[in-house]
Amino acid sequence: MVSFSSNVRSHMLTIKPLKNEEAWDLFCMKAFFINPDKSCPEELKPLALELVGKCDGLPLAIVALGGVMSSKKSTSEWSSVWDSLNWQLNNNPRLEIVKSILLLSFNYLPSPLKYCFLYCCLFPEDYKIRRERLIRLWIAEGFIQNVDRTTPNEVAERYFMELTLCSMLQVGSRNACGRPRACQIHDLLREIGISMLEREKFGVVYDGKIKIKECQLHQTRRLSIQITNGDLQSYGNMRRLRSLLVFVDSFVSFSNTSLSNLKLMRSLDLENVAINISPEGLGTLFNLRNLESLDIINTNVKELPSENLYHLIMWSKRIANNLGDFLYLNGVQVTFKISKLKKLPVLYYIEAKGDIIRQLGSMTQLRRMGILNLREADEHDLCSSILNLKLIRTLRLCVNNEADFLRVDALETPPPQLQKLGLHGKLERVPHWFCSLQNLTSLGLLGSRLEEDPLPHVAVLPNLGRVTLINSFVGENLHFYGGFAKLKELYLFKFPQLKGIIIEKGAMPDIQKLWIDSCFALDAVPQGIEFLTNLQIMWLTNFSSSLIDLKSIDHSKLQHIPNVNIIDTIGELPQAQTHLCPYSKDLK
Repeated sequence: MVSFSSNVRSHMLTIKPLKNEEAWDLFCMKAFFINPDKSCPEELKPLALELVGKCDGLPLAIVALGGVMSSKKSTSEWSSVWDSLNWQLNNNPRLEIVKSILLLSFNYLPSPLKYCFLYCCLFPEDYKIRRERLIRLWIAEGFIQNVDRTTPNEVAERYFMELTLCSMLQVGSRNACGRPRACQIHDLLREIGISMLEREKFGVVYDGKIKIKECQLHQTRRLSIQITNGDLQSYGNMRRLRSLLVFVDSFVSFSNTSLSNLKLMRSLDLENVAINISPEGLGTLFNLRNLESLDIINTNVKELPSENLYHLIMWSKRIANNLGDFLYLNGVQVTFKISKLKKLPVLYYIEAKGDIIRQLGSMTQLRRMGILNLREADEHDLCSSILNLKLIRTLRLCVNNEADFLRVDALETPPPQLQKLGLHGKLERVPHWFCSLQNLTSLGLLGSRLEEDPLPHVAVLPNLGRVTLINSFVGENLHFYGGFAKLKELYLFKFPQLKGIIIEKGAMPDIQKLWIDSCFALDAVPQGIEFLTNLQIMWLTNFSSSLIDLKSIDHSKLQHIPNVNIIDTIGELPQAQTHLCPYSKDLK
């Protein structure tokens, strides 16, 4: 393994408080971000300087306080915060300045945002919480206020952004278009949140660090299980439980007795838990009137007999051999008439069994949908149903056999708001409606094996930020003539016959990530790579023997890239970098 950016000596740095000028600039950047020059109005400057002085140059305190003040406009509002902070410090002498400011930040949140923040504290320490997962849970819990002519999802998105702007949540990662993909909570903020969970009787974190009294469990409304002996039967008497989140990856079993008592359950999140539930026990829970959100990603659940859900997230994946091979997914079979779920916005992933495909056409509120095990004979029913789904923003269509064709040519026009598209299966040609994907930000073509070069059809899409091509073209050359104006990430995996990649000057002007894997006929780095002046990271993995001799690589063409990684086998990919894999991004 060779990494051109790895020859850096490691040494310990002592982090010092910010200087007065630096602290002031950081505060203004947060508190006055709306102002064109991010400057402090003169009438607020005396109070602002005093508030910054209270932070002792500590960045977390400055950012948190700036977030609070960003929503305060008048001198009286600023004075109120000043008085509150002084009271906090005078009456809690043992409370550190940072914690005092963080507590102040929490207290100034509107009630709905307080609930949303506390819910985030139910996740484990340092856990990266996917934005879409969090929003589903907030909606199921009823934290989202009704706003005329605005969907719950849109209001929840606004809450999410407000929490990040006031620094209660930290953006953990962003998608290719700069939109937050996941968030985290700072350890100190989570510590304060955990103490609030108990005080507000909001929920319980069961992680083995603090002994939980049995009475607490019986009265709790929300339970986060982060350690278990493998049996959840003891939690069966929690009749007030509204939300259950499980974060253990060991075997978990439920008893029918425990499930039947959870009458108020609204959301059940079992993502990535190795659970094994009998159909009878599953049915007992899923027929509860209140259950709205169910996340069973990467579990062993095979059937779904519920008719009362608002969100269904239900797939698991298994990858044959290595990262470049055909990706197999396991979906969930639905044993009821799924078209009854008229308000369902998310359906991921459903098996194409029986007349499911036809039923989907009447589910007009769907915004994200994934279908597995599609057959060639499904083409007309599939395209007819998709044509009715005007609100769809994310669409994944998958065959489950690499020899099968995915037929989508019968679709007259794609959904007008479509932003993410994944086609998983062999294609005869590039779909004629690709040119209409004007709002598309993410495209994945997996196993397409096109004889026709897809690049000219894709390059002209104006908002495309990420492209994943896996065994999608059988030609010998990929030529990027131009276009891809907003592309940030490009993944090229498993092109067995690809001998050359040519990049013309002006193509992909904003690309930041490039990963090429399992292109064994490729004997040189892309020609024109030096034109990608904004490229930040490049991975070249599983390459041909002619590339093993690194002397054959013209390093001068790569010197502008801060992070270049050339690895002769994907198995040596550092664990810390596995998040770069495009599979998870294109599935969720």
